[in-house]
Amino acid sequence: MLSYIALKQLEDCMMSAEETANKVLAAVNKASSAWKNAFNTGNAAGCAAQYEADAVMHARPFGTFTGTAQIQAFWQQLIDDGFKDVEYIEPSIEVVSDESAVLKSGWKMNKAGGVIHNELWVLQEDGTAKLREDDFEALS
Repeated sequence: MLSYIALKQLEDCMMSAEETANKVLAAVNKASSAWKNAFNTGNAAGCAAQYEADAVMHARPFGTFTGTAQIQAFWQQLIDDGFKDVEYIEPSIEVVSDESAVLKSGWKMNKAGGVIHNELWVLQEDGTAKLREDDFEALS
């Protein structure tokens, strides 16, 4: 049988894990909203700012883009081509560590739609979240 002290330590550990997960979720939700807002206002630099400097983005069927300069150029081209009004459809976020979470979702915008297979968001030293990996597909 667990002693009171051991039980209290276990309870504190579980509360700490829950608080950590909530911190990760809050940071990811805020960063994801910032990315969508940047895209919907035609701000490709704002989109790229949500990625880590050496992030990798797999944009099917368009290609793989590495680093914020390539990622910004990709989003700028889409914006220049008239794509806008992105919405996520039934997003799910799974906290996978004390520092990261994976977002998956359907998505649609004015000229396309598809699926996000994997957005790996990672907490930064300042407590914000940034994309380390982005894997999505345009299906229409």
